[in-house]
Amino acid sequence: MASVIIMPKQGLLMEEGTITKWLAKEGEQTTEGAPLFEMETDKLTITMDSTATGTVLKILHPEGDTVPITQPIAIVGEPGEDISALLGGEAPAAAPAAPAPEAPAAETAPAPETAAPAVERAPGERMFSSPRARLRAEENGVDIAAVPGSGPDGLVVERDVQNYIANQPAVTPLAANQARAQGIDLSGVTGTGPNGKITTADLPGAAASAEAAPAEEAAAPAGQLTRGTHTEKMTGMRKAVMKNMLNSKSVNAQTNHRMVVDMTAVVALRNQYKALGIKVSYNDIIVRACTKALQDYPIVNASVDGSNILYHDYVNVGTAVSVPGGLIVPVIKDADIIGLTGIAAKSAELIEKARESRLTEADYHGGTFTVSSLGMFDLDDFVAIINPPESAILAVGKIAKTPVVVTDDEGEDQVVIKSMCALCLSYDHRIIDGAEAAKFLQKLKSYLQNPILLI
Repeated sequence: MASVIIMPKQGLLMEEGTITKWLAKEGEQTTEGAPLFEMETDKLTITMDSTATGTVLKILHPEGDTVPITQPIAIVGEPGEDISALLGGEAPAAAPAAPAPEAPAAETAPAPETAAPAVERAPGERMFSSPRARLRAEENGVDIAAVPGSGPDGLVVERDVQNYIANQPAVTPLAANQARAQGIDLSGVTGTGPNGKITTADLPGAAASAEAAPAEEAAAPAGQLTRGTHTEKMTGMRKAVMKNMLNSKSVNAQTNHRMVVDMTAVVALRNQYKALGIKVSYNDIIVRACTKALQDYPIVNASVDGSNILYHDYVNVGTAVSVPGGLIVPVIKDADIIGLTGIAAKSAELIEKARESRLTEADYHGGTFTVSSLGMFDLDDFVAIINPPESAILAVGKIAKTPVVVTDDEGEDQVVIKSMCALCLSYDHRIIDGAEAAKFLQKLKSYLQNPILLI
């Protein structure tokens, strides 16, 4: 019996996934537990294993499609097996129930092979459709007026929409819109996209348009460019960043404090570690200083839960990492007890996993505070947006040699060169008062200017 492969749920917050690559094509064999496809979630790209053994009879969603969780994406079974009953978009139950003849469903009782013939409508003739048929048509971008109805008096039922979709060539949304606008019949068009999908390049006249474009540019006056726009679909990660950041700005009462810190002692400490062959970054030292300050001011390490404040006994510090297509925040768990070298080792491990798309759900959940550093991009300072459900985030600018005024032991002012760094704390004013935020920054400054306290 054929089995339906569904879009799996990876993590409590996952709502949809994007199929980036099918590792087994239609007609190829797969076994339960073997890699079947690559999926991009809102956080990372992972390889998913097959949940069935057999031949890939049908791929319901080609590469590039974004599919809600639990929705069917492929059918696996025996070669030549009849899968027409599984092509309606619903996953079969674990054990098929016996039909109830005394109460057949109005839209699903007739089998496809015994269904009444579809009724073609004359141009301009009024048509009727069921709510489920309209819903299914809207979900699949189908013009329901073009669907022949097999119900009473030509009523379009859900089965009609499903049959119409099954008989239509696979086409990208952009190509479908362009074909509809130009009145192009896609029934005779051969697709060259993934799994035979029709793209805009396959539409009649596309080649002529492509050839005409250079000629038009050549005909343009000298020095005048012919330019346009192009569209790129958002990745799952970019959608998640958009959603989380908008949510943060709309929910949190976010404000910020800035402070400039003398990092001369931090630079010296890092050089000492480097001389000993121990890899410790400036960010590692800043994370360690934050863990100490968070223990001194636990409200900055807390979270809002409705009308309650959640105080965390642990300190889990997220470090923002830029990856292709977005941003991810792997979390250093128990950063308050593993020490500076432990933070350095864990941070290096998480950054490597993030850039190789090997992070697991546990690696980027459970943070209580975040450090975001952009100093490596020569940025003086910036304001970061809080990463919910946390209540604060520290933005770290570059460490730069700067002339500053200091007072010597004799009370005389003099200008000296110091390694300075701008820090900006964004915090949720609902639970963190301005004075507490300032005290936290003050304590953080003290630790950074006296890093012996961090060892």
